[in-house]
Amino acid sequence: MLCENKYDVIVVGGGLTGCAAAVAAARMGERVLLIEAAGSLGGALSGNLIFPFMPYTTTVTDENGARHRHELSRGFLRELVDALRERGGIRGDSSYLDEDVKLILDEKTAESGVTVLFHATLCGVKKEGARIVSVDAATKSGVLTFCADMFVDATGDADLCVMAGVSTRLGRPGDNLCQPMTLCFRMVNADKKTFFANRETWSRLHREWLEAGRFSNPRENILVFDYPIDGVLHFNTTRVVKLNPVDPFDVSRAEAEARRQVRELLDFFRENQIPGLENAKLIETAASIGVRESRMLDGAYVLTGEDLVACTKFPDAIAAGNYDIDIHNPEGTGTSHYYFAEGTWYTIPYRSLTPKAEECENLLVGGRCISATHEAQASIRIMPICSTTGEAAGIAAAIARKNGTCVQQADATAVQSRITETGGYTGL
Repeated sequence: MLCENKYDVIVVGGGLTGCAAAVAAARMGERVLLIEAAGSLGGALSGNLIFPFMPYTTTVTDENGARHRHELSRGFLRELVDALRERGGIRGDSSYLDEDVKLILDEKTAESGVTVLFHATLCGVKKEGARIVSVDAATKSGVLTFCADMFVDATGDADLCVMAGVSTRLGRPGDNLCQPMTLCFRMVNADKKTFFANRETWSRLHREWLEAGRFSNPRENILVFDYPIDGVLHFNTTRVVKLNPVDPFDVSRAEAEARRQVRELLDFFRENQIPGLENAKLIETAASIGVRESRMLDGAYVLTGEDLVACTKFPDAIAAGNYDIDIHNPEGTGTSHYYFAEGTWYTIPYRSLTPKAEECENLLVGGRCISATHEAQASIRIMPICSTTGEAAGIAAAIARKNGTCVQQADATAVQSRITETGGYTGL
């Protein structure tokens, strides 16, 4: 078909996954369009205030008995962390300033030649046989159509997959319930030293209120982080269960319910006169509720929890991780964990980024909606790992287009080589 807006690769979703994919493809000479529904890049960390980066390193012991820090997520993520460090926008390697991240992602995409389209929501897909021909995006100028040879779904919710008729699964087997949605929020003017010194007190009081039925929020504890600005605390502690994160009416209910839970916790702090929060005020809630789990690709290979526990090293590995299998109870209270031993990690196969060949030949998936089970997704969903699967998807899209092959037949060895050449890590 004739198309005025033609690109080599189109990436839908401008979170870390999509940015890594778009930049990786553009650096290989591809003409790339990155479509983002919000007004800034960063996705979960910018729109949902997800913070900090969850652990993405381990410790290994060499043949001489010396212990070394071993990064499992590298490549684009390492570039981002280095850039944050240069401008004083990160503490350690995980506690970042999200406003700095937005600026850096603008710079990285611009430097690599990516065309970024903000305030554009995917609303349609045209296919011919097993190939996507074009996507539609709703904008202030109406619905615009964009064509490409290759596409990457970095939406987190597998939106492009669904609109392209590609098989997906929702949540856990049996009841399709997903891990809870959470609205993060921040408080300012806190005396953080005093607040954290009294953790035992406010934790005990929280348990007492929960057992007395004074909280509607079923979360078993208060999850709070020390944000790297004086006086600012970051809370990741609301919990909305049994609502579908890809049903617009359920999500609307979840947003309002989560804000009500924020007020409930603020009332708890005030009534109990929690030390360190005497002058603290709510400064912001996230623009959108955070989603841990929703749809996942049912692809060429479904990564399982058993694969992760076995620390499987797939021959077509394109990323690695060892974040714990961290499942927040989809029905209420409790969080289960499976922790990996120090110095061990699993890998993610390239096949988990591709649909079945008969369903779509020119679509790759990165981020938390790759082909994985409920259990495996609970570990691979964190932003550092999403960045690496996104980067691999962008590289594979470029290689497949240049070689004139479908994504299922892209040379996985060539993808691995490019990942390694550009500072990434396959886990092998």
